[in-house]
Amino acid sequence: MIAIITGDIINSEKNIPQEWMPVLKGYFSKLGHGPKDWEIYRGDEFQIKTKPEKALAIAISIKALVKSLKGLDVRMSIGFGNETYVGNSVSESNGTAYQRSGRFFDKLKKEKLNLIVATGIEELDKELNFVLRLALDFMDNWSPVSAEIVAMVLNNPSISQTEMATILHIQQSAISQRQKRARLDLVLELLDYYNTLIKKVPNDTTVY
Repeated sequence: MIAIITGDIINSEKNIPQEWMPVLKGYFSKLGHGPKDWEIYRGDEFQIKTKPEKALAIAISIKALVKSLKGLDVRMSIGFGNETYVGNSVSESNGTAYQRSGRFFDKLKKEKLNLIVATGIEELDKELNFVLRLALDFMDNWSPVSAEIVAMVLNNPSISQTEMATILHIQQSAISQRQKRARLDLVLELLDYYNTLIKKVPNDTTVY
């Protein structure tokens, strides 16, 4: 079983690509090799192939990195399933993971949501997406400095507040305040809860 993340940048037309494209490419390059594992296409859309247990952490990291740039946000759909065809690029490949990710991505604009998960198990999806909607209530409102802190912690789990303060040239007390405003504790609890729930997903989900 794999996970496919399909996404696009919100308000990309109001920002020059040089502001956000290097940030995305720099992060994606750490996840695998393009275009087999990730691809940016049609200007501001992207797809990433990863493992289900890593998918939400990657999606939230992307959101934090993008929102650290003023005026930008990102929409993403995570689809679980199989891979029945491997093309020259991730966007040319196929399988239930790709189909679910693409189908649910189309729902995002209609439902005015920025993140959704499709596992193939309807009751599990309801539970996961309810929790995500609650989390989006504060994640969608991250300021650039709050988003920056979340991205830093998710990409460097062992980093200390002292190290972050040194990198950002601010007081350690300010790091603590930014983490609280970003609700970092809830983000980490969400990721733990997600990893507990997805253990219920069988290797080949074909429910819908």
